[in-house]
Amino acid sequence: MSELPQLRDAIEAATQTFSALSTLQPQMAQAADVIDQCLRTGNKLLVCGNGGSATDASHFATELVVRFAKDRRALPAICLTSDSGILTAAGNDYGFDEIFARQVAAFGVEGDVLVCLTTSGKSKNVARALEEAKARELKTIAFLGRDGGSTVGVADLDLLVKSDSTARVQEAHQLLLHVLCEIIESRLDKG
Repeated sequence: MSELPQLRDAIEAATQTFSALSTLQPQMAQAADVIDQCLRTGNKLLVCGNGGSATDASHFATELVVRFAKDRRALPAICLTSDSGILTAAGNDYGFDEIFARQVAAFGVEGDVLVCLTTSGKSKNVARALEEAKARELKTIAFLGRDGGSTVGVADLDLLVKSDSTARVQEAHQLLLHVLCEIIESRLDKG
């Protein structure tokens, strides 16, 4: 059987990326607190991202609305990447940079939390969503990759995965999102 260097290299790179995530413990604790406060006050999460990050946003919202590891009450999370009619109409009428900001304007209220994902930190539509959320006094959390790009520092809280590989950043974002789901579900048990 021949060795697969791609698999070996991917495992090594993923291991390095995942090991570095331990430095994000303070930010993860803060993100969990922000989300917990939002849900306890009857508010909701809005979640968005581009490409692979769009599917990660959808995955996160699904875990909250349906369930992650155990049965519990449904949690209010709306994925802003899921409605093709809204996305195409907003893109057509206002431009692609506005597809998430328009939805934040429609659905976001003070006390809600906007969670954005961008592996490059250069997604203009994510930056616009963050700006709109801030104008409406939503709390904001950004999952970023690489050096954070132009989006670093725009959100109230950045979770920056410092890797130049989009695949490794996405894998790390998925892990962090799953950990947040675990924390949120464990806190629900405590009232």
